[in-house]
Order: sequence, then structure tokens, then C-alpha cells
Amino acid sequence: MRRLHLFELGDQSWCPQAFRDATTDLLELCFRTWNYYAPIVPRLTTAIEKTEDREIVDLCSGGGGPWPSLLPEFGEQSPLTVVLTDKYPNAAGTRRVEEASDGRIRSDLRSVDAMEVPPDLRGFRTMFTSFHHFRPEAARAILADAVRNRVGIGVFEFTGRGPLRFAAVALTPFVVLYAVPFLRPLRWRTLLFTYLIPIIPLGVFFDGVVSCLRTYSPAELDELVEPLRANGYAWEVGEARNGTSRVPITYLLGYPTGNGDGRAGQA
Repeated sequence: MRRLHLFELGDQSWCPQAFRDATTDLLELCFRTWNYYAPIVPRLTTAIEKTEDREIVDLCSGGGGPWPSLLPEFGEQSPLTVVLTDKYPNAAGTRRVEEASDGRIRSDLRSVDAMEVPPDLRGFRTMFTSFHHFRPEAARAILADAVRNRVGIGVFEFTGRGPLRFAAVALTPFVVLYAVPFLRPLRWRTLLFTYLIPIIPLGVFFDGVVSCLRTYSPAELDELVEPLRANGYAWEVGEARNGTSRVPITYLLGYPTGNGDGRAGQA
């Protein structure tokens, strides 16, 4: 099945903030509960070590993303800190994550464009469950901005165009109905548009299906980075298996090498 860049509700400038915040809050809760992205920690650790960065600049963070669950995977002695950013910041969600992180996670509430990250935000860039929102030209611009600024970047997606991913998305309306009472902060608009007018469960299901159709395959990611290989960058593309759900995590890692060799491999 070829990639289809279809309409997604959360991408629209007119999308109500209540829907966008509920969606990102739900994602953060799912990451915190199941820690989908744990399988990428060894590869991400190796890439970060090659750059010697001690700060992560997380792009398109939504309500906090997976970092609250991922940071402990790096060990208590890890010096890593994380800055959460987004084009449409979820201030309440990221503030809660920040307060619970013992100072290791902070949020930048400016509107941060992943294609043109402010120069004062230096560090290894990460994107979780968000790269599929960008068309190929914009996606390549995000990678090119990292190359131009000589910083590492990691792109990770648990969505995809395989049957297991679509099967998981089919359960999302039921997950939303069950999970909403556990959200913090719990907003009255979220309750209203979940249980009285079910816009959120239906909208999350719709966007979930579209996200799967939009997600880049490893071969497509490899094609995106091909023009960037001659810039002293190493690129790694592949899939890491989640041992719990068996749903693979698609990943793209890039970091400066200084030797002009852009082929680190494909797994």
C-alpha cells in the first residue's frame, strides 16, 4: 500500500484547541502506561553518545510525548534533560509533565516550527508519532534543518501501513472512552466532547487511521535522506520490535560524523 497524505483533523489551523489538547493528553497517557517506544532506547542512546549532547529538543511534543516514560530507561545517572516544544503547545499538559520530572524535563511554550528550530534550542532533536504529519518536501526540510545546524535527529513512529497497526487503531474509540477519566488535567470540555457529544473518540479514531496511511515506511525514509547523505552525516533507518505488542517501531536516526560518510546502515 502506497503512502497517502490525507486530511487529518488535528493538523488544521481551525481545529479546536480542546480537541487537540485532548488528543495529545491521551497520547501522553498511553505512552506513560505502555511505554511503546522503549525498544528504540539502545539505538537512540548510541546516536546521542556520538553527538555528545546532553539535552534533547523534542519537537511536536503535544502533551509531553513519551519522554516521561523513556527517560528512566536511560538510567538514573544519565545526564540527559529534555525540552518539550510544539507548534501548538499544550501548556497544561506539558506543565504537568514538567512538574513531575524532578527538573529533567522542561517545556518551551513558544510556537516552534520543526522545519526551522530557533537557534537557541541546541541539542539532539527527537520526533515521536509526528513525522507523518509532514509531506515529503516538508519532512526533508526538517531533516535538512538538523543537518544545517549540525545536530542529531531521531524520528520514531508506532503507526504504519501494516495490519497490526490498523487493528490497534480500531480499538482507539474504546480506549478513549475508558482512558479519559484518568487524564490530568481533566478538562470539562474533554468530558463533554467524549461522553455527551462523542467528537473526541470518533475524531481520534479518524486521525489514527489517517496517521497510519501517512506514515513513512523505512524505504521511504531512506529515500528522504538520500540527498542529505553527502553532508558528513550518518543515517540509520529500520524497525525496532516492541516485545509487548509486537508492533514494530519505525525509526530514522541521523547525526554528524565529520568524515563525509553518510551511510551508517539500515536495520
